[in-house]
Amino acid sequence: MNYCDKIKYTIYTTEKALFPVMIDNLLKQIPDNESILRLAFFGTPATNEEYIARRAILWNKVRNHYGDNEPNLSYVSQPPLNAPLILEVHSFVPDSGDIITYKKLQEYPYVILENADARFLFAGGFQSDVANKSIKQQSDDVFGKIDELVKRENFPVNSIIRQWNYIEKITCYQEENQNYQSFNNARGNFYAKATWVNGYPAATGIGANLGGMLIDLDAVVFKSPRAYATPIDNKLQVAAHAYSEKVLEKAQKRQTAPKFERAKSMTFGDRRLVYISGTAAIRGEESLKGVGLERQLHITMENIAQLTGNAKPVMLRVYLKDKEDYRLSERLMNEYNLPVPISYMCADICRDELLIEIEGIAID
Repeated sequence: MNYCDKIKYTIYTTEKALFPVMIDNLLKQIPDNESILRLAFFGTPATNEEYIARRAILWNKVRNHYGDNEPNLSYVSQPPLNAPLILEVHSFVPDSGDIITYKKLQEYPYVILENADARFLFAGGFQSDVANKSIKQQSDDVFGKIDELVKRENFPVNSIIRQWNYIEKITCYQEENQNYQSFNNARGNFYAKATWVNGYPAATGIGANLGGMLIDLDAVVFKSPRAYATPIDNKLQVAAHAYSEKVLEKAQKRQTAPKFERAKSMTFGDRRLVYISGTAAIRGEESLKGVGLERQLHITMENIAQLTGNAKPVMLRVYLKDKEDYRLSERLMNEYNLPVPISYMCADICRDELLIEIEGIAID
């Protein structure tokens, strides 16, 4: 079977209960016949101290549940809007040509998948001292961990194909820079280690209410001429890495533009998987201001359609600046009649005027 037939993306929810009970309820829903690559939990701790305590509970429960086959794991502090705790699962149904290996870098579990087409790396949950360090310091620490991992496993920096970046209080300022800009500067320094002749990764840079700086990533080294990656531009938007000075946060020195593609695809023969970056109501490089949630949502979905072409979404994640917009956004999304799992989170978006951001994965 093709990679696109074997990779699975699922969202699980649970009723409100004590935090350890909700974890158990979510883990029980995961099928036993799939190899689990990534578990991403989304919840609402009250403080960073509670976040750290809950993260420890989560790590212990997942470790006990999976033993030596512990998947990549992250706990994102974003209030879910359609459940008290949400679990997003990336899984795989291997055949005889697939080799899956579970490993760890320090306390961080990660997964290597290898077959005739490619070597794949599923990693993340990378964090620093969320309680005592600035976002700038945390970003530098996290990219240091990623650098150590990709060197260990012989994945070039430019093999990173998808990156999820969760940034506490993304639009707030620490020292001289906005938190998002501090992250972008650290990312730019890390990416400078490579030559990106085939485009940057697809990526999301989104706010978290707590939890400091957290990064998840997928990387791939292709081995077959039938398998390759393609950066995807949206003709209606300026590429994020080409933004002009007027849309970058101003400080004492020239700022680094966000280095990501609007989307990036992996092709395997006649099939294609598209990583859809965090997408919002931006045309050219300017946000649509003052048009309301409904208009921003429809423009966002038009942008996504430009990116995916014939590929059909298999999972979407909707970020809303205001939790009061949840019911309206859910109704509007339902009007698209997409038979896919959708999660809804309350999260700060990198521009103050943007009310909604949507990311996902599509396959054709």
